[in-house]
Amino acid sequence: MGIVTPFPTLAPHQVGFDREELSAILGLYGRMVAAGHWRDYAMDFTRDAAIFSAFRRTAERPEIRIMKCPDLRQRQGMWALVGEGGQTLKRGQLLANILAPVERRLIKPV
Repeated sequence: MGIVTPFPTLAPHQVGFDREELSAILGLYGRMVAAGHWRDYAMDFTRDAAIFSAFRRTAERPEIRIMKCPDLRQRQGMWALVGEGGQTLKRGQLLANILAPVERRLIKPV
């Protein structure tokens, strides 16, 4: 008959986002797109880290990068928020705490 090809999944030694993490990140991305701040995103999955990058425009450097590095879980925290210039803005154990500075941009004073 035919050859059954298995569905491609993450490599055994590749870091990725789980459903809850990706839901929180994409929820923030959707709100930032609706507010007009971001227009594009990219995701990179490597052996050491999973990275979500958000862009103002497609041709620019990412405005922010949300990085998940499980190797740093016991030291500095697994999550990091990295700015446009490569500086680490925030690092910690919980994703919600890392996303908080970005969500503050959505609050408009009345």
